[in-house]
Amino acid sequence: MPVFVYTGRGTGARIVSGEIEASDKQEAMSKLRQRRVVVQELRTKPKDLKVSGFGGGVGVKDLKIFARLFGTMINAGLPIDQCIQILVDQMQNKKFRRTIAEIHNQVAGGESLSEAMSKHKDVFDNLFVHMVAAGEAGGALAMVFNRLALYLEKADALRRKVKGAMIYPAVIACVAASATIFLLMKVIPVFAKMFQDLGADLPKPTKFVLALSDVVQKTFFPAIGVMIIGFIVFRKWHKTANGKATVDKFLLKTPVVGGVIRKTAVARFTRTLGVLISSGVPILHGLEITAMTAGNTVIQRAVDRVRKEVSEGRNITQPLMETGVFPAMVCQLIAVGEQTGRLAEMLEKIADFYDEEVDSAVAAMTSLIEPIVIVLMGAVIGGLLVSMYLPMFDMIGAIK
Repeated sequence: MPVFVYTGRGTGARIVSGEIEASDKQEAMSKLRQRRVVVQELRTKPKDLKVSGFGGGVGVKDLKIFARLFGTMINAGLPIDQCIQILVDQMQNKKFRRTIAEIHNQVAGGESLSEAMSKHKDVFDNLFVHMVAAGEAGGALAMVFNRLALYLEKADALRRKVKGAMIYPAVIACVAASATIFLLMKVIPVFAKMFQDLGADLPKPTKFVLALSDVVQKTFFPAIGVMIIGFIVFRKWHKTANGKATVDKFLLKTPVVGGVIRKTAVARFTRTLGVLISSGVPILHGLEITAMTAGNTVIQRAVDRVRKEVSEGRNITQPLMETGVFPAMVCQLIAVGEQTGRLAEMLEKIADFYDEEVDSAVAAMTSLIEPIVIVLMGAVIGGLLVSMYLPMFDMIGAIK
């Protein structure tokens, strides 16, 4: 549907501007009249140049800035519609700017901020929308946006720690694989021709490497095709409920990596639930949202079971222990928080503690993976080279 850019006067004779979707100018004018906007200028918005596959998304950084600025402006006493209009001008991301402009139109048309945000699920998730709704109901939007900004900052820092820990080993592994393939396809064939010309009897390691080189040369491109097809099939299978559950269960049981994933999930669960409860979201809604943002199917199903038990009148502690997913210490601390009426505060403290645990686990995982990858790389490349020099050593010994 075409998008029109308008400028006019709203209630109180204040100047308003923004964007509106309509099939034609007449429909756009009609929609604006319903919003009590006296149109002064209305024109078709020029289309943005889009290159497929590049940009266009709204990242955590954009959301952090949005939440921080929104909270600051509301705290300063600015009206919500003025805050949104200022943010339209401040945001650099084009998609985010368009989204905020649409939210401004919807709020000007009488919708609440949370209702307008809920229509843009690709930008604002359930956590964001429900927290804003709780802030609107409790008259504490400034506090909610500041908590959202802090939550996004800590959650993003946690994600970057885990992601960054895997970059160095992954790079080393890629370099090792590339070097091995290069040797097998380009270097080993030179030695193979030389040994063939000499007609010498070759040692078994050398024969094995030459046979491996021959296989790699003949099957390299078909193997790449099979790998690509396999990757696509795996991605499609992983998107299914059964596939994701199987992979998530396997990852949790993986040595070293499983511990990092479990601690990361606990940190995310406690921080998300703590922020929601402290913002005024009921615990059942909080558990529902936390389950959807768990990031792991095993954790999600465990939280869903806990939510069902809580809805039937039980406290949160015992069902958490029965899942077998959450450590006993976490369940005990949550029990203390329930008994003292300071559950949100206790969840925040658990999240801070597990953030530090994730740091330690990531450091331990990195220190363990790096030497293993380096040793394997040295053993493979060194083994290939030594196997090529063995016949030469035999010939030198025969000459002596």
